[in-house]
Amino acid sequence: MKPTPVRRILWVIAILVALGLLMAGLAQAQTQTQTQTQTQTSAPAIQVIDDRGRTVTLPRPPQRIVSLLPSLTETICALDQCHRVVGVDRYSNWPEAITRLPQMGGGLDPNIEAIVALRPDVVVMATSSRASARLESLGVTVVALEPKSHADVQRVMGKIGQVLAVPDAQRVWRHIDAAVEAAAQSVPPAARGARVYFEVNRGPYGAGTSSFIGETLTRLGARNILPAALGPFPKLNPEFVVRADPDLIMVGARSVEGLAERPGWGSLRALREQRLCVFSPEESDVLVRPGPRMAEGARLMARCLASKAAPAGKAPAAGRS
Repeated sequence: MKPTPVRRILWVIAILVALGLLMAGLAQAQTQTQTQTQTQTSAPAIQVIDDRGRTVTLPRPPQRIVSLLPSLTETICALDQCHRVVGVDRYSNWPEAITRLPQMGGGLDPNIEAIVALRPDVVVMATSSRASARLESLGVTVVALEPKSHADVQRVMGKIGQVLAVPDAQRVWRHIDAAVEAAAQSVPPAARGARVYFEVNRGPYGAGTSSFIGETLTRLGARNILPAALGPFPKLNPEFVVRADPDLIMVGARSVEGLAERPGWGSLRALREQRLCVFSPEESDVLVRPGPRMAEGARLMARCLASKAAPAGKAPAAGRS
């Protein structure tokens, strides 16, 4: 019998080794897939009570999120989860990466069909939006959250962290709180006690004492001319501001035009003495959004108080109600 050539034996051995390695690789891949599937299957469902008082259940942490409120969009990104957002409202513009996402219209009246087409795992939106019922009727999961105070911002941050399964979401709040306190420490004593009118938009709507803006002003040592009884963001009769005669006015560039032409406003001491801070549109976005950039807003207001509330070292007048 003729012996088998050595080269043929080596080829057979090489083929057998290659087949063995291939089988081992396939087995490992199958094991990893099974492990991942088991992990996903065994992960507990997420339950969160939103600001409507409804218990919302998610089978797993959402990977496709539509956010219809800028403060919620910014909170998601502050938790390093921007990559999960697939669509936003037209006003969400920070961070910059968000501006490249599909826009779903306004937060109050979004494009329902466009949202459904994105196949989101969850839509986060304001409680004041009229779209939640329509979306839920189409099988879309909705979490409605709407922060209006500092406590709300902290609570909503925790709720978003819960929805996203992000541990220690409160670390972002702790950073905000510490930075607001640092801004308060930067306000000079001569500026403390200044009576401030903060105009949110030209309704005119003002930021009341109970709003997150009002709470920030209080922490900075300022006094808000709008009492808490008027609510967070009341629409005002312009005469109210004339009677209050604030030491300082804070207003956005979008609303400043024609300010002095309002009935009686030409007599306001703040306007006569140029105690007026006009914030750019970008700064206004920071100031009016109750979210992770609140500390930056506090710094803007602190800078305004330091530069305008007590010019030439003169303390603001006190004792007026």
